[in-house]
Amino acid sequence: MRLLETEAAARLGEALRGFRRAALSAVCTPEALAAADRGDYRALLAQCGDDALGVFTRLFVVGVPVPAGAAANALAPFSLDEAVKCGLLVGGDEVSAGWGAQFEGDRLLFSDQLPNTTGGRTREHVLGVGGASKLLMDATLRAPVDSALDLGTGCGVQALALTDHAANVTATDLSERAVAFADLNAVVNGVELELLQGDLLAPIAGRRFDLVVANPPFVIATPGSGWTYRDGGREADGIAAELAAASADLLNPGGTMQFLANWLHIEGADWAERVTGWFPDDGVQVWVVERERLDPLDYVRTWQRDSGESHDAEQAAAWLDWFESQHVAAVGFGFVNVRRVDGPTEVVCETARHAVETPWRDRIEDWFALRARDLEPETLWQAKLRVADGVMLQQSAALGAEGWDVDRQWLQQENGMRYAEELDPLLVQFMGACDGEVEVRLQVQLLADTYGAEPAMLYAQLYPLIRRLVDRGFLV
Repeated sequence: MRLLETEAAARLGEALRGFRRAALSAVCTPEALAAADRGDYRALLAQCGDDALGVFTRLFVVGVPVPAGAAANALAPFSLDEAVKCGLLVGGDEVSAGWGAQFEGDRLLFSDQLPNTTGGRTREHVLGVGGASKLLMDATLRAPVDSALDLGTGCGVQALALTDHAANVTATDLSERAVAFADLNAVVNGVELELLQGDLLAPIAGRRFDLVVANPPFVIATPGSGWTYRDGGREADGIAAELAAASADLLNPGGTMQFLANWLHIEGADWAERVTGWFPDDGVQVWVVERERLDPLDYVRTWQRDSGESHDAEQAAAWLDWFESQHVAAVGFGFVNVRRVDGPTEVVCETARHAVETPWRDRIEDWFALRARDLEPETLWQAKLRVADGVMLQQSAALGAEGWDVDRQWLQQENGMRYAEELDPLLVQFMGACDGEVEVRLQVQLLADTYGAEPAMLYAQLYPLIRRLVDRGFLV
């Protein structure tokens, strides 16, 4: 299936070459664009002219009809008849947008109409750029690679971004319509993709890549539901488990896989243990970050709004009954970062719902870089550590009979992951001497002298705490 043949898609791309965010920025004020991003198009309409840019803005940004003649002039050398026939436009004397169109960087991406618009959505609906896809783009590592894979490409959001730093990009999707949109967007934006249709891993069986990204259909839905773009057709959080299990076999040595996922929080069980169990015993290093956690009712309401089914009380009841039968307390959402390594698997799961310094890819690069260093006891014993830039010691105190009594001390990062870490007085003393000039060995010996302790025993006590502070970026 193709929405347009290659030659026609190329002509559409030629007609739309000047329709980009940068072009709008040249004729509209930042305030008008900011208001439009929030759904207030008054200033944008007032500032757009009657040229092709103005016509396309009315059609695809604002979503209002334009005279057919104006659309025909703007689209040349792509004809109005072609635009109506393929579904890009609908109407007669006046035409409206039949597809959604969004800017992503310096590219224009077509998809089905944006969620919660005029209706007409089908189970094969193809999404455009949304919050989840933006999070994945923010997290995706951008070092140059030879081969990259986008699993569940949709309209091609991630795949097109991968072409900026990957020599060869492969993209797959179960939906024939999604593959057709990705193909169209590749031609319109002048990039080449290898596009394959099939269920998740099936189209690339036996192949390995340097970088794999996936914004898969991760929604945990009731059995029998089926929006292709969001419901993976597996039981519970099975689609995330399937990707995790396949991670080592999908990657070249040193390669990275990054994907978005939902996972269940089962009553009385540790969600981190559940997720850890998905991965092979050997060959990967994994950082799982949970960004949100919703109880079942909020989860059902969220995804019913997404699909325009908020009115369906029967569906909601069946969904909630399923969660209850599985003893689900909540559903977590976040992203998974996997690095192919030699040796036993290491999985670190953590919750990070606070604001983090973006882009996320910098945090992920830092995390893997730390894991690549030797932080064994003997190495840290001889290391010269310093407090990282942007780390502050904070205290809380209560006024007592003899003045202020400090009852709590903690470290706070002003940048990076912006972690907070509580410290006991011994660690406060240790950190105070970490200036990058003195070996840990000498610092521990001085503390041992102060407290009348054996240096070896004191270091054994301090090592896991020091290691944690290095792992979390408080010490470098």
